[in-house]
Amino acid sequence: MILVTGGTGLVGAHLLLELAEAGESIRAIHRKSSSFSGVKKVFGYSREEEEARRLFDSVEWVEADVLDVPALEKAFEGITKVFHCAALVSFYPSDYKKLRKINIEGTANVVNLCISKKIEKLCFVSSIATFDLNVGESEITEESHWNKEINHSMYAISKYGAEMEVWRASQEGIPVVIVNPGVIIGPGFWDTGSGVMFRKVWGGLNYHFPKVTGFVGVKDVVKILQLLMNSPLQNEQYLLVAENLSFRKILEMVAGSLKKPAPKRKLKPWMVFLGWAGGLFLAPFGFRRQLTRDSIRGLYSDSYYDSSKVIAELEYQFDEIEAVIALTGEAFRKEVTG
Repeated sequence: MILVTGGTGLVGAHLLLELAEAGESIRAIHRKSSSFSGVKKVFGYSREEEEARRLFDSVEWVEADVLDVPALEKAFEGITKVFHCAALVSFYPSDYKKLRKINIEGTANVVNLCISKKIEKLCFVSSIATFDLNVGESEITEESHWNKEINHSMYAISKYGAEMEVWRASQEGIPVVIVNPGVIIGPGFWDTGSGVMFRKVWGGLNYHFPKVTGFVGVKDVVKILQLLMNSPLQNEQYLLVAENLSFRKILEMVAGSLKKPAPKRKLKPWMVFLGWAGGLFLAPFGFRRQLTRDSIRGLYSDSYYDSSKVIAELEYQFDEIEAVIALTGEAFRKEVTG
């Protein structure tokens, strides 16, 4: 049986759908406060209601948290393979302790159970945030290792710490694979991650910013996860980026998919600085500050990623981002217009 953590998130939901359609025996954990609405939407895209319900019901849902070891241990009973997709994604400085707790300690708990239960293979979903450009390089590859001398976001630090826990599993004899996706685009979750872009553009977004980074479709991520799990490849790490594009270009594509005007005005550094300064001023009054000096610099620092390793080893072809955005935008329009 396969265990999926983070099954109520974007990657987890789409992965569960693919596994269910393949007829796999699946168990997924969820927290008591988790909502299944996003998962059910994903299962319902392009499927009749009865078929979507059948696929959803084929998943064995277990209430557990990666920080609740006794409940997690019960979820591991009879499990042979694990997809660890659960994580907290936050760039609020005030969430640093929570990020470390969930992403590092939670992954350590998953790893410990993988070791004690002698799991056949562990696939972990990390992030491009754990890679740094080496001196003399123009693109980031799997050899572009973490540079501890650079200031990183709290989220990046927590994901790197989680990776160290996964590598510990490999040292204990558990075959592992780590994937590092870029910004993941896909339908079903409009209040988190890249889904927010569709909601913002639909509501009339005026500003864009020029940063270039890596993007990938959620279907590519889950397909590659399955291919890696079922392959003999182990103790390897793979960047998953379909294209390196600017957020300006991405927002133009999103606007086109929604038949809305594209943001025309460039977000200037001084505007971002004022937001940061205002956050510092208001923090004592309960305002949750998200911007930091490092995140401001990151908004205007381009990053290019090379996914040739996974393309070569799996003979894989990524979907074009424009096509991914078109399908995602179509799903958004249908949902908001009925």
